[in-house]
Amino acid sequence: MTGRDIRLARLFSGGRNAVVVAVDHGEFDGPLPGMEDLADTVRKIDPCVSAILLSPGMLRHTAHAFSVKGSPMAMVRLNWSTHFCFHWDYEAGIAVEAFSPQDAVALGAECVLICLTLKTGDEGRDAANVELFCRLAAEARRLGLPVVGEYFPARPDRLSPEDLHDEVMRGSRILAEVGADLIKTYCTVRFNEVTQGCPVPVLGLGAEKTPRQIQALELAERIVQGGGRGVVFGRNAVQVPDPAAFQRALYAVVQEGVTASEAARAHGLQD
Repeated sequence: MTGRDIRLARLFSGGRNAVVVAVDHGEFDGPLPGMEDLADTVRKIDPCVSAILLSPGMLRHTAHAFSVKGSPMAMVRLNWSTHFCFHWDYEAGIAVEAFSPQDAVALGAECVLICLTLKTGDEGRDAANVELFCRLAAEARRLGLPVVGEYFPARPDRLSPEDLHDEVMRGSRILAEVGADLIKTYCTVRFNEVTQGCPVPVLGLGAEKTPRQIQALELAERIVQGGGRGVVFGRNAVQVPDPAAFQRALYAVVQEGVTASEAARAHGLQD
């Protein structure tokens, strides 16, 4: 068993689905509500979660979350992509290296995420994005780090549900073909086609903040029912009245097969 295998087994401990809480938004948006003091935000994350996704630069500010036995894994984002800067109306989908896998390991990372965007409107840019993913993924493999390939369209808000599904299905398979160990992407209208078309585990992302907590849990339920091996939730897991309670409810849905409504009642979620 290699270091990569050991770390992947930890993420899917006991063969169960993964629950990842994402708090890397500041890398693109600056301080968001509920994430102004990231050390405090991370302190409130329930230890039931499998991993916490953040930028490598914030690991030193949140070391307390990863330094005790049984703590979540540290999953870090390596590339910086313009398409996450919706507030500046960026559309080109340009990606650059922000941290090397070696830098991430030195800071304490146990798993790395590399984003890929295609159909940017420029074939050369698409090819450069693939080249960047492949280079970073190869470096991560040499270090024994699992690679999460994130497929994220340049402007998902402008795609119809069918177009989003088609792009995510194709992009996820492409990521698996070029070396991703697992995928993070949108839950589409026929998410089972995305998961069935990928030979590696697929995690569904939370996307926009839902008006009610039960709606986020229902999304998680759809992801698992569609063959997803877990979720990556950010705003929906943090910008809530009681983050730890929501995360325990999310754990129940994703890992224990509890329905969204049952989990919400059991953990006293109130909007």
